[in-house]
Amino acid sequence: MENSLFDLSGKIAVITGGFGQLGRQYSCAIVKSGGKVFILDISTSSEIPDPLFEKFIEEGKIKAIKCDITSRKEVEKSLLKIEKLWKTPDILINNAALDSPPNAPAKENGPFESYPKESLNKILDVNISGTFICCQVFGGAMAKAGKGSIINISSIYGMVSPNQDIYKYKRIGGKEWYKPASYAVSKSAIMNLTRYLATYWAKKGVRVNTLSPAGIFNNQDKEFLTEYKKRIPIGRMAEPHEMNGAIIFLSSDASSYMTGANLVIDGGWTAW
Repeated sequence: MENSLFDLSGKIAVITGGFGQLGRQYSCAIVKSGGKVFILDISTSSEIPDPLFEKFIEEGKIKAIKCDITSRKEVEKSLLKIEKLWKTPDILINNAALDSPPNAPAKENGPFESYPKESLNKILDVNISGTFICCQVFGGAMAKAGKGSIINISSIYGMVSPNQDIYKYKRIGGKEWYKPASYAVSKSAIMNLTRYLATYWAKKGVRVNTLSPAGIFNNQDKEFLTEYKKRIPIGRMAEPHEMNGAIIFLSSDASSYMTGANLVIDGGWTAW
């Protein structure tokens, strides 16, 4: 296999939510493959020290713009900054997303029947509208340039329902705790947005694909890990770096005939 297939030299990538756990991984993987990265994030730094990530920032191979992706005006300004400094991006990774974490207020992790509409709207606004806007602005610029690769990050929960049995340990003593529907709804929408744009831009040189990971290890509590691992054929959660190969593949010429597809990296979860 030729390594040149995966070479990203001269490529410019935009990664939304780039200061997060996976955003940092994707950024470093692209730089190590020869590309440069512009991060769009509402944060201005990563919460957890990452020496390699910080090294690439110091070297100017990763740059960041504070941007609310739900604002088309801010996203358009970000594109202008990137084009002025470097050029029209070649790669867009729509990674930014919200979820209801396990430590969210009780009303957000309660029964479906009483889930707050404002919580649903907040998640849909970032996960769907933010991705939609970034595709409009950056994807539109790529289409004008006649080339590009867009990677929309979905989830296995965009393919199948969350397994509520994983959270039984939280319901001991009569406490009601459920994985909300909002994240799954948003991630399934991402998949059909991918298919729509793949066909819409197919003749303009812009490929659009989805990457759907299973759960990523991030120091979750022991009870959760025990229950989650029971449902993974491989028997563990993914390590953050295990998505990097898929990102490079979808970003590079190695996937030149691939568009409108969903690449699943889930340790076998959806095979059961």
